[in-house]
Amino acid sequence: MPGGVLFRFVQVEYPWPLGPPDGRYLVRAPGDPNGAPTHVVVLATLGAGRRPRRAGRGRARAIPPEPDPAPVATGRATIIDAGAPLADAAAGEAWLRAAGEDELEAGLLVLERALHAFRLAAADPYAGPLGRRQALVARVGFGAGEQVADGQWTAARALTPPHHRRRRARVLAPQARLAALLGAREAPLVCEELALRARADLDAGRPREAALQLRVALDAALAELAGDPRAPELTDRLAELRAQGDAVAAAAQAALAGPPGAEHLEAVTFTLGRLEAALRARAAAGA
Repeated sequence: MPGGVLFRFVQVEYPWPLGPPDGRYLVRAPGDPNGAPTHVVVLATLGAGRRPRRAGRGRARAIPPEPDPAPVATGRATIIDAGAPLADAAAGEAWLRAAGEDELEAGLLVLERALHAFRLAAADPYAGPLGRRQALVARVGFGAGEQVADGQWTAARALTPPHHRRRRARVLAPQARLAALLGAREAPLVCEELALRARADLDAGRPREAALQLRVALDAALAELAGDPRAPELTDRLAELRAQGDAVAAAAQAALAGPPGAEHLEAVTFTLGRLEAALRARAAAGA
């Protein structure tokens, strides 16, 4: 990236190291190993200093003081759009004024691809995905190549996380179910975890994995929900899910050979949404 050329970037910081060693990683379009890089992902670990211990007042207390929290490192990722340099600073300013959550989401997809590749390369099952809500800081901006690669910029602005107003009952519902699960008053379903994995794959742009994961999730859901005490309240939803069985099986079969086509992807997206709705209805029925 020549020093004088301006590039757009997205930058996020998370309260833990991101996994791969710090450095710059070139990203090309899938299936195009000889093409020009579309993005450069720059990863850096930022150290956090230990908080100073506050001096005590008066006589020493009989109760030992609370220990200071252990210092933690944070991870910063800068996703640089290397495939579409800006014409000049004026173009950058115009882009920055309009940039927001959509640009951030696109950058996070590139970052997720890099972290997923590290998960596979390191054979580390605990290198999990990242989400928007987990980010401590999210910003968009532009700057010269070496400038943004070093975590600096010509201009940038932080993005405020979107706030979604939710009714108090919906906010408290997960707490009530958490207490029920931990208190052994309710058992978790296998299909719940499988559906979450399918959703993570689909949202991260991995439709093959999502299709294969959904097939297992759907089979598990049909078996588990049919025997659930709340099954009578889910009759219509179970019938809807059963009706999608052939379409999901076809999508999974197609995924064995390559990315599923538009029709199969639509079936995966629709069925996963209906499965999630059925699980929400089951949770609501038990609240």
